[in-house]
Amino acid sequence: MKDVLFIKTSSLGDVIHQMPAMTEARAHLPGVRFAWVVEEAFAPLARLHPAVNEVIPVAVRRWRKTLMAPSTWAQVSAFRRAVQARSFDEIVDTQGLLKSALIARLARGRRRGYDSKSIKEPLASRFYDVKHPVEWNQHAIARNRALTAAALGYACAGAPDFGLDRAALRAPSEKPYGVLLHATAQAGKEWPEENWRMFAVALGQSDIDLVALHGNDAERERAARIASASPRVRVPERQPLDQVARLIAGASFVVGVDTGLLHLAAALGVPLTAIFLGSEPKLTGPMGQGPIEVLGAKGSPPSVVEVTETVKRLAGLK
Repeated sequence: MKDVLFIKTSSLGDVIHQMPAMTEARAHLPGVRFAWVVEEAFAPLARLHPAVNEVIPVAVRRWRKTLMAPSTWAQVSAFRRAVQARSFDEIVDTQGLLKSALIARLARGRRRGYDSKSIKEPLASRFYDVKHPVEWNQHAIARNRALTAAALGYACAGAPDFGLDRAALRAPSEKPYGVLLHATAQAGKEWPEENWRMFAVALGQSDIDLVALHGNDAERERAARIASASPRVRVPERQPLDQVARLIAGASFVVGVDTGLLHLAAALGVPLTAIFLGSEPKLTGPMGQGPIEVLGAKGSPPSVVEVTETVKRLAGLK
């Protein structure tokens, strides 16, 4: 075996959940070249993983908005040429969606994925040459590891290793700071904005700055409103994901809702307080080697006092 193509395009949390499988595959197959098809926005993060030899960006999310544009089809053709530039010994689709199965179909090589009883979109399994059963009722990280191990011929063992070096990524900072992840794509996962403002005031009494991240204009406006509650909160400009990873790596703590960057913080081992309101931590909760506290549950948000006390305890703040 010389070349393996992995397909895990999105979302950000899904991409991070694939990283332990990449680390484990590299440990078992040190001489194999690994390529990874991933959404263009997440490509800078995928390139940080030491097991990955090549990242092939895809822009399905952007192409969907401009399907009739000639430039879109030119980009689709360029992507197809990149995927078909060589044959792969194995093609492993851990996404398990029709869109990722179609990408696998484009590539040249033996295609592997979940069987029809283990996959989110059963139609996708028809595009695989080899189909693997994987237990549904386990964390997404465990599912990714199980499929990858079955596809490449080894057994999973040990705790998940995301392969990211926090010390190497950490950006230098004159003062300690914490990161606020207040934004999420799903409204049902949001902690009320007023709670964030109250939390900013409470943490502002400690000797630490706060950084409120954002990914679009609406989130930036929300971050600005949170920052208006305390002079200790700043709102940086948007950055590529590799730079965001460095910012998070340098933080004294991270507190946030269930969003992709929360899983990045866990992967980096940063002390983490996770606020869950609309999703199930057992299946998609943050995992990592650092201290992690998950507060709240589906339909039962934690209080500001509970979050504040937990953050202070994990970060060693007074």
